[in-house]
Order: sequence, then C-alpha cells, then structure tokens
Amino acid sequence: QVQLVESGGGLVQAGGSLRLSCRASGRTFRSTALAWFRQAPGKEREFVAGISGGGGTVLYADSVKGRCTISRDNAKNTVDLQMNNLRPEDTGVYYCAARATSLLAGRTGPESWAYWGRGTQVTVSS
Repeated sequence: QVQLVESGGGLVQAGGSLRLSCRASGRTFRSTALAWFRQAPGKEREFVAGISGGGGTVLYADSVKGRCTISRDNAKNTVDLQMNNLRPEDTGVYYCAARATSLLAGRTGPESWAYWGRGTQVTVSS
C-alpha cells in the first residue's frame, strides 16, 4: 500500500507559476514510480508527468513539455511538479499517483497506476 497526499494547488493568473508537492508513505519510496495526472471538469483524467523510482527517467505530456518539471526527493519521500507559464487549460484537479514498481515503462494511462492521492485543485484565470 502507498498513501499519497498532495499540496500546493491554488488560484493563479495565466502566465504564473505553481509548485505542487506530494508526500508518499507506506512503501519503499525508491521502488515506486510516481506521476502527476489532472482532470478537468467533464474530461477524462490525463497524464501530466512521471518519474521513475531512481529519478533517472522522466516523461511529460506534450501539452506541458517545456513548462513543467517533475522531480523527486527520495530522502524526503516527496515528488514535486513545478509548473510555469500556466494557461487556463491547465485548470483541473491534480492527482499524485504511484505504481508498485520503480519503472515508468511509458505507462501514461490511469489504469496503470495503482495508488492515488485525493487531489489538489489548480485554477488558472485568464
């Protein structure tokens, strides 16, 4: 079992920045690949960024590439998502997710991620 708790959401104007953080517990952190997903009202949950257990492999959705950076601190059991140049279409609930493996393996579908946090709201105003 993995428990995930997100923080850092909020309201920001277009062009602004936010940093989301997720704290994990319950499993050897380095053995756990982590990701951020988001879900806008009326839309399916979509992959934003992912990072392997050791941090050596990262993956981004095309929509956020160049604007977001995912990082992890295996000493603190945290994974962060730095989001810059935010756009109104980035609005949604952002979820931290974990897999029971250290590998990303290109898994961007929600069905490949077993553990989920409750989410944190990000709202970008135009």
